[in-house]
Amino acid sequence: MGGGAEPRPVATRPGPGLRIARLVTEVTAPAVLVSLLIITVSWHSASRPGQGLVWGLLATLFVTGIPFAYIVGGVRRGRLTDHHVGRREQRRAPLLVGLGSVAAGLALLAVLGAPRQVLALAVSGLVGLVVAVSVSHWWKMSIHSAVAAGTLVILILTFGTRLVVAAPLLAVVGWSRVRLKDHTLAQVLTGGALGALIAAVIFGPLR
Repeated sequence: MGGGAEPRPVATRPGPGLRIARLVTEVTAPAVLVSLLIITVSWHSASRPGQGLVWGLLATLFVTGIPFAYIVGGVRRGRLTDHHVGRREQRRAPLLVGLGSVAAGLALLAVLGAPRQVLALAVSGLVGLVVAVSVSHWWKMSIHSAVAAGTLVILILTFGTRLVVAAPLLAVVGWSRVRLKDHTLAQVLTGGALGALIAAVIFGPLR
């Protein structure tokens, strides 16, 4: 009578905090934030809205489109575990592809006479990727936090200091990365500090 199978463990659903953290991580993914930032700044910098949209779409193709397509392809082929590239040892190739794509896009935008702010964004992205490649070789810095902080600084420089009220959102992004155990607090803070610094030092003077 005692030879029955052992009961299966009951699957537990993730709590609301974990679900919110996952949602925040997806909504504030670097590709999402950077794409929206490029379109917004391009629209604002051009003399005609339609022209700004064209510049924005072209820049987005090289800055986020091609690199993200490479990541998605890597996930489908099993070379990458997920589209956030959670494993540090897998980050080098996607970051280098991104670096090459942004460099090529920057050259094309410069030749075609893109607005100064669009070029400043591309240069900032290029410098950010160089830093990310260098740091990721040794340490898993939070790129989510770096991009979120850099995005906020660039928006403040473009539209005014009233956008400082959005600063608490950076804490939400950092919380989501720590809550999902993808990063430590130190990795989140370092990413945010570097992202803000690059945006201020590179985009600020070049814009």
